[in-house]
Amino acid sequence: MKKIFSIFLILSLFVIISISAVLSTKGIETNKFNSLISKRISDTNKNILLDFSTINFKFDIKEISLFLETKDPILTYREIGIPIKNIKVYIDFFSILKSKAKIKKINLIFNKIDIKELQKISLTLKPSNLKSFINNKILEGKLNTELELYFDENNSLENFITRGQVSNLKTKLIKDINLEKVKFTFFADNQDVLIKNFYGKTGPIKIEEGDIKIKLNPTIFVNSNFKTNIAYSSKQIKHLNLVKRFKYSKNIKKIQADLFNNFSINFDKTYKVIDYNYNVKGNASETILEFKNSLSQSFLIDTIDKLNLNNTKIESILSPKKNIINISGKYSSDNKNNLKYELENIFNEQFSKINLAFDYDRNLKLDIINYQKKQNSIANILVKLEKKKNNILIEEINFLEGKNSFNAKGIKLKKNKFHSLDKISVKTFKDDNLNNDFSLIYGDKILIKGNRFDASNLPKILNDKNNDNRFSKVNKDIEIDFSKIFAPMSEKLENFKLIGKIENGKFIKISSKGGFGSNNFLDITMKNDKKNKKKYLEIYSDSTKPLLTEYNFFKGLTGGKLLYTSVIDEEESNSKLKIENFKLINAPGMIKLLSLADLSGLADLAQGDGISFDILEIEMEKKGDYLKLNEIVAHGPSMSVIIEGYQDSSITSLRGTLVPAKTLNNIISKIPVLGKIVIPKEVGEGLFGISFKMKGPPGKIKTSINPIRTITPRFIQKIIDNKKKSK
Repeated sequence: MKKIFSIFLILSLFVIISISAVLSTKGIETNKFNSLISKRISDTNKNILLDFSTINFKFDIKEISLFLETKDPILTYREIGIPIKNIKVYIDFFSILKSKAKIKKINLIFNKIDIKELQKISLTLKPSNLKSFINNKILEGKLNTELELYFDENNSLENFITRGQVSNLKTKLIKDINLEKVKFTFFADNQDVLIKNFYGKTGPIKIEEGDIKIKLNPTIFVNSNFKTNIAYSSKQIKHLNLVKRFKYSKNIKKIQADLFNNFSINFDKTYKVIDYNYNVKGNASETILEFKNSLSQSFLIDTIDKLNLNNTKIESILSPKKNIINISGKYSSDNKNNLKYELENIFNEQFSKINLAFDYDRNLKLDIINYQKKQNSIANILVKLEKKKNNILIEEINFLEGKNSFNAKGIKLKKNKFHSLDKISVKTFKDDNLNNDFSLIYGDKILIKGNRFDASNLPKILNDKNNDNRFSKVNKDIEIDFSKIFAPMSEKLENFKLIGKIENGKFIKISSKGGFGSNNFLDITMKNDKKNKKKYLEIYSDSTKPLLTEYNFFKGLTGGKLLYTSVIDEEESNSKLKIENFKLINAPGMIKLLSLADLSGLADLAQGDGISFDILEIEMEKKGDYLKLNEIVAHGPSMSVIIEGYQDSSITSLRGTLVPAKTLNNIISKIPVLGKIVIPKEVGEGLFGISFKMKGPPGKIKTSINPIRTITPRFIQKIIDNKKKSK
């Protein structure tokens, strides 16, 4: 009995093994389940039709499950053929015995699908972002994939899994720019999509070692990590459209960088972005910026045409609410010295906070304090500022170069106009001598106080024709107290004090006094007549050089005392300038005029000891850039001059009369009867002289003369009036 049982067991085992071998290899061909499989496939989507002749009944050793397999079936979706290589249908064995087959899962293996076929299939889809992307953004590519469909107890689709590879994908990013040679593997079910080993290229940018994770339920969440290698040159200029928002994108000539990227995006069910976060870390070994319009500022002596950034470390975080960019490394503006810099920018659509620290070795000047940094002397500069819409808060500017320092805090600008500040401190040296040491405090009033202030360039700054009043919001009382002021032409002004009032960025009240030494003083007063909307300015100085040094008309003038009065309203001013007891030495315009008139004696005198004058009076009107010289009268022992004309930004036009040869005129004046009639005795000035005209644009003024002229009664009367005033 035992022997029979053993034989039966062995035979049974042999039959099972034989059946398993047959089922796991060749299988058993049948058409019994054709309608069942077709129906289950159609149940997943009514637009899917499956047609095949026979199937094989097999056993999957790995799955330990029975399945039905058919090869090269005909599968259509909305009458469009889908290339299927193989279909496997896994069934519950015991359900077969009950004559009610239950499908556990269906596995579909597709032939390689060309993107063109996928686009045909997508035409049958409802309008969506996915359909738009497939048809408008994907240009070419290949897809290898298989799909597993899982069913529940009621043979309803419960889940799916798809996996595969994409190769040679080409997709459009923006106009004329494509992402090419894309390849990756993917895995997806009804809740997650995983993309790995992502590679791609667009022009100078390579994407490597990328992965993307997508969660589909309940909202859509995307997370990705990838490397980018950038090797950009100006020959690939079209790719700058990727960063066209960057202000200086057109100036980029070269970038060499390796970056590690991470981004995450949250979408709602309609693919609308809810939130995102993009992080970048890496190193840019070389970046070159070239500026078509050179970077220039009033304080830069040399323009900057090119910047080289080397070994730049980059860290950035971009999100809807807050963006942070940190870069640091070395830079050069002359291809020689590599200097350190650090930049932090925290920003969003409405706000930006910038911290910038860098070394600077180029020439730099600040005319207002007569400071100039020499080439190759390294300065450390720190700038901290915040920008909110059109308002800027400069938290701090700190400049340190050797013994020279400048610090400003709390500067507020609104719509590019100065609003307020906290404090400015300045200490500088010129030729190793202290020339600036003062502070400015902007509180209830403006207080400027210190031991030294170098005002050597102040006349040039005040003569600047820039009408942009950036200080129009300043309305405060002001006090200035300096122990010593270095004025132009090496003059020194001591114990200078000023009290005044500023409205809308302009002085409306001034009372000031300072001394040049040896009982020589400078007095400035300004009064405001609000009723008539006029200001009255008066300047008296025992020294003329500091006040006239920037005016070409007064070049060569030395000595004398000055009195200037002006009535100023909103649009124009009427002014008078009076200078007494001065000389003209080496005045180019006067020497040229005397030389043309062949008055060699006077010309020699002007180049030597100078021509003395008792008095000079100028009456003028100014409106905008237009200056009308109603009258210029100068009287002295060697000559007398009367001039009138005008000047604007494009041309100067003067005409006048000059009377030399006092001795000759004195002789004529003594002729009985005739001399008394033509020239009164008290005049003692010329009957003959020269008339002249001077006209032309700046630097190209032409002079013409008429050497013989009878003097007009108007000229004689003016000289008489001036002589009486001088007496």
